[in-house]
Amino acid sequence: MPVPIRRLFVALTLCCALVAGATACSGGEQSGTKKSTAAQAAVPAADTPSPSTSAERQKFAKSRFVANAALAAGATYQWIVKPWKAGKFKKGAKGRRTALIKAGLAGAFAYNRLKAAQKNAQGDPTLAKALAPLGAGIDALKNLPSKLRKGDENAAGSFDDIINQVKGAGQSAGAPVKNQVPSGSQLLKG
Repeated sequence: MPVPIRRLFVALTLCCALVAGATACSGGEQSGTKKSTAAQAAVPAADTPSPSTSAERQKFAKSRFVANAALAAGATYQWIVKPWKAGKFKKGAKGRRTALIKAGLAGAFAYNRLKAAQKNAQGDPTLAKALAPLGAGIDALKNLPSKLRKGDENAAGSFDDIINQVKGAGQSAGAPVKNQVPSGSQLLKG
């Protein structure tokens, strides 16, 4: 059965087009690869951060200190000081268990943020001097949840005192701290 010439011509043209297209695509990839390699080599040089000056490091240290101390102060006021003043930690008070759980979470969060603020303060000499005497007080806050469970009502007051001292130290070093209440997810993350 003879095949018409027209069909052979169409088949041969399609095969040549496919081979030429595949060759053109593979050649384009090689030149594209050379271009992308050259572009990639240029990108890291442009993205390399320059070292920051000591003044910038101090500025960032103050900013981080303010952010961490503000979160600690906000959590303390919202979930420890306010319920304490309302008498929620007294034995037999309505909602005592919930208040104690929230205060425990807030205490752990605030302790974590105060330790971070203390570390941030080391980047600024003035802030480090102002915060140095408060190190022992911050470390003493670690036991707040157990003190509250035992009925020690002075524990919440001592927490409030330390927060106010940290805020005062920030103010004297030129880094004023305002309360910032953390979100629930921030509180859970610690």
